Amino acid sequence: MTTSPERIVIAGASLAGLAAAHGLRERGFAGRLTLIGDEPHLPYDRPPLSKQVLRGLYSADTTLPRHPDLEAEFRLGLPATRLDPEERFVELGDGSRLPYDRLLIATGTRARPWPKPEEAALDGLYTLRGRDDAQRLGQRLQAKPRRVVLVGGGFIGFEVASTCRDLDIPVTLLVRDATPLAAALGAHLGGLIGEVAREKGVDLRLASEIERMEAEGGRLTAVTLKDGERIETDCLVAAIGTLRNVEWLDGSGLAADAKGLRCDAFCRALRRDGSVVRGVFAAGDVARWPNPHDDDALVAVEHWGNARAQAETAAGNMLAGDASAMRRHDHLPDFWSQQFGLTIKLVGLTDGADAFAVRHGSLEERRLVAVFGKEGRTVAAASIDSARWLPAYKAAIRERAPFPPIEEALDQPRLRVQEP
Repeated sequence: MTTSPERIVIAGASLAGLAAAHGLRERGFAGRLTLIGDEPHLPYDRPPLSKQVLRGLYSADTTLPRHPDLEAEFRLGLPATRLDPEERFVELGDGSRLPYDRLLIATGTRARPWPKPEEAALDGLYTLRGRDDAQRLGQRLQAKPRRVVLVGGGFIGFEVASTCRDLDIPVTLLVRDATPLAAALGAHLGGLIGEVAREKGVDLRLASEIERMEAEGGRLTAVTLKDGERIETDCLVAAIGTLRNVEWLDGSGLAADAKGLRCDAFCRALRRDGSVVRGVFAAGDVARWPNPHDDDALVAVEHWGNARAQAETAAGNMLAGDASAMRRHDHLPDFWSQQFGLTIKLVGLTDGADAFAVRHGSLEERRLVAVFGKEGRTVAAASIDSARWLPAYKAAIRERAPFPPIEEALDQPRLRVQEP
């Protein structure tokens, strides 16, 4: 029988880290509990940063509530720099070492920096991932830049574009692909969001990239696109994706790379040879795990709901004693976004989908539920301002129902299956 842990370290003072800490205490862990965070802030909520915080409706302090009896030590402003899984300690940025009986790795992601360092250093260029990022960008938006240029065709780029229009700031959104949001929502829904953005005043440029930036005295003044067009701007937001925080695991023998830290179905970290690392678990954006809803295909999900659910599963398994008492992580990924007056919700993952159908409402109404299929099976569903049917589709995805799973509902149009 495995000895009960006395010291648990959580690398990552984030939503996942805090959820795991709460889960451990709720399950009776009474030992020493330490959370490590590379930021100086206590765990905070990220979704409001690109929405209410930038609009000036909230301050950047979105600290998450903590249970008054949590009794955890927070080591903040000190990143984890090295892991020794044999000696069982984590080394911090100040050279100190924290021994552990169980370790949860929840170090998350960071914003992908602009690829040209000399341009990335310009005054006027921003990224948006953390609380400090939101505070700096929010202050800049409140000062009303003459034009914001956004680079990136994902949800963050569109949410910031929506915020800019709410603040009556001119905005140009540069998307490298031919269709925005296609990776998450497919061409039909992504195209719809692009249409709405344009109607709201966004200068949306598809298949567009920046060739170079111009500056005066270290301040951004303009960008030139690859097609030669020059756009004057004093504020550029690079929303070009994220990088997983795994570099500190180099030399540890763990299976960690740019795709994330590989873990098994029970959130246990794995070595490069596929064996389980004793006492080490993973959760949240950094974890790459077998998705039971897609035949155990490995996936890393940067969603709020998954971070919380996976952390709670990991917390239970850290105290389980042996594998026979552990619970599999089987969260069905879900996501939501608010932009341009629309509420977009998604359950499941659209990766590899080969069929698409609007099953309630219509693209023309901009109020709908659409379903994604893969090899004859329902794998995801998305809603725009019409989430009433999503629970039914969520159940169908879990049940591996055929595509499409629900027929003859009163508000369904004639079935038209299309490529996503």
